[in-house]
Amino acid sequence: MEDVKAPISKETGVSIPPEVKNLSSIAASIMRVLKKINAHRSLYESNEEAVKQHLIGEIMSSLGWEWDNPEEVRPEWRTDEGRADYAIILGGETIAYLEAKNLGVDILKREEPLRQLAKYCFSTGVRYGILTNGAAWIVVKAFEVGSSLGDRILVSVDFLNEPPMKAALKISLLEKERITEIERISSLLKVLELSFMGLVKEGYPPEALFEYLKVDKSKKIVPVYLLEGHENPKAAYVYDNGWKMLPLPERTLKGVLLAVLLYIGQKAFGDEKREIMTAYEQLKRIPLEQGKAREILIRLDEEKKLNISVEL
Repeated sequence: MEDVKAPISKETGVSIPPEVKNLSSIAASIMRVLKKINAHRSLYESNEEAVKQHLIGEIMSSLGWEWDNPEEVRPEWRTDEGRADYAIILGGETIAYLEAKNLGVDILKREEPLRQLAKYCFSTGVRYGILTNGAAWIVVKAFEVGSSLGDRILVSVDFLNEPPMKAALKISLLEKERITEIERISSLLKVLELSFMGLVKEGYPPEALFEYLKVDKSKKIVPVYLLEGHENPKAAYVYDNGWKMLPLPERTLKGVLLAVLLYIGQKAFGDEKREIMTAYEQLKRIPLEQGKAREILIRLDEEKKLNISVEL
């Protein structure tokens, strides 16, 4: 089997992990749904069928489900408690029922539709229920001894009031490739949110916590002033309103210097920009000892206050 390589960002030249690409695709679908709602809200507030075809189908397709394939999605599925709008099939078994409402039904506040959906699931032994009006989505675990309906909500998403990427991450739990892990992943997300809020209450600034969570513990990141001058770096980083990774033209300290000069030059203006880009072009054509490159990097670090660091 051939190795599947992550796509490359045209802007940065950096590999984009497949998981991020998938979330971006889901977020794009959410934006299309929001655009439809903005243009035709009255239609979706009164017409459940339009919600099913225009909004729900869009999202489920972005999550990897073949919306028109009866092997995966079957409409008007009979249960002992009534008809569920859709049965969601995985590996030949019904893994969830999906119940649709028009946009005028506030499913985040009204418990009755969720309770009815849970009855559909319980009557046929289906584990999960999905309730949506196209903009809001709730996923519930149908049954669990000693728990209330509210306790069994695994994820709740509100496209109208959440940032698209946050909504995409939450709704991604319904991806065809992830849905069997929805309970485990939703628990991890809840722990993450509770921990984050707890640390904010302890006085830690959210920005510092974001940076902490972005650190890959497997990477060895070293400030340039701690380098000895013989290293072969994998990547360069600067801190400029957040950490930014700079692609290297070569895995040497000269490569780091070139990457930093290019970054600074692209942000500069007028004479300063011309001077920096001239230095960049000259440096590309001449050899430079590692020790000398380290000295220049340290000087740049002090002047520009970029906290230049490298990954070894």
